[in-house]
Amino acid sequence: MAVTLKELAVRVGATVRGDDSVLIEGIATLRNAGPRDLSFFANRRYRRDLRETRAGAVLLAPEDLDDCPVPALVAANTRLAYALIAELLHPLPAVEAGVHPDASVSPEAELGAGVVVGAGSVVEAGARLGAGVQVGPGCVVGRDVRIGGGSRLVASVTLCHGVSIGCRVLIHPGAVIGADGFGLALEEGVWHKVPQIGSVQIGDDVEIGANTTVDRGAIEDTVIEEGVKLDNQIQVAHNVHIGAHTAIAGCAGIAGSTRIGRRCQIAGAAEISGHLEIVDDVVVTVGSLVTNDIREPGVYSSGSPLMPNGQWRRSMARIKQIDELAKRIKALEQRLAELGE
Repeated sequence: MAVTLKELAVRVGATVRGDDSVLIEGIATLRNAGPRDLSFFANRRYRRDLRETRAGAVLLAPEDLDDCPVPALVAANTRLAYALIAELLHPLPAVEAGVHPDASVSPEAELGAGVVVGAGSVVEAGARLGAGVQVGPGCVVGRDVRIGGGSRLVASVTLCHGVSIGCRVLIHPGAVIGADGFGLALEEGVWHKVPQIGSVQIGDDVEIGANTTVDRGAIEDTVIEEGVKLDNQIQVAHNVHIGAHTAIAGCAGIAGSTRIGRRCQIAGAAEISGHLEIVDDVVVTVGSLVTNDIREPGVYSSGSPLMPNGQWRRSMARIKQIDELAKRIKALEQRLAELGE
């Protein structure tokens, strides 16, 4: 579809500088965009590409207008405006409601109006799927699972027994929700499994990335509140509680029984130990190791940045000497105090 720049501005609450009759059909990068493409500028590293772009128009913030040689769509929140435009110009393909002949749906399952069940998927007894739910190919919807209206399982998603999914939830391929948590008891060198009798509750408007795992609770449920966004390949252990509108980037790991507050941002590869409390509005930067409660909002970091290997080895050697150096400094301070007397 083709939309004028003026129409886009109205839809996303932006303003136009330049010719508002320009027709936009798609989205492309600054470097590769053509005269019917809208491009997007939000990173100063690409300022040269902005100055040289041949796009039909560029979406940007007011402070970047001087570097734009083509018509501009100006928005205060460029990221949000981009998301709205991308949804408009690149809608998901329509899916016909119904159960694929190669799917297996228990007669004891309940399917709402307009439900889609793809090829090779299984919906077990007692499962209840709300109106408009889409279960893509190769998914497993376990016994007594609940899925709210408008939710979508893209493909090869597993929802284990008793899991509860809210409305408008998007779960990407390979995600597993409600597998057993890591509960074991040790006796005479042998591990014995501890039954995981809780479940998982996921609120409305949650997104869960590819190959992310959310374990069921040991006794009470693992809980992910509304609006949470989880990236790919995240591990959420049993009895974790994640507050509303928190976002967690790829490869993060959250150990059991940790509570994360609302509106937190956890960067990629962060590791959070178990049985911790993290308050609302906390940011944990990339690769950080969290081993203690975080009781005040703010930005938290740990770990050492990349450096040449030789420099890193010398730094690690000095770190090993810190305790001895601290003892020597304390002894010197005591000696100076004695001499002062």
